[in-house]
Amino acid sequence: MKIPPARYPSPLGRMQATPMDVEAAKRQGWREQHILVVSDEDDRLDFLERQLIRSIGERLYGPGHGQGHPTGGGHG
Repeated sequence: MKIPPARYPSPLGRMQATPMDVEAAKRQGWREQHILVVSDEDDRLDFLERQLIRSIGERLYGPGHGQGHPTGGGHG
């Protein structure tokens, strides 16, 4: 009877990132540091809320996706 050699788990398995709960991180950021991360395409927002988010984003960071190149907020 042939016995297959024992297989050891790869030591790289410990290096794999665990999936992150993005919504939980956003919630924690808001509750602890008053940092709001929201997309202007979030389905939970109504039309006026989306427009407000876009207006704030454009004022702080320049035009958004598909509207030219951002003028501020970049690194480099």
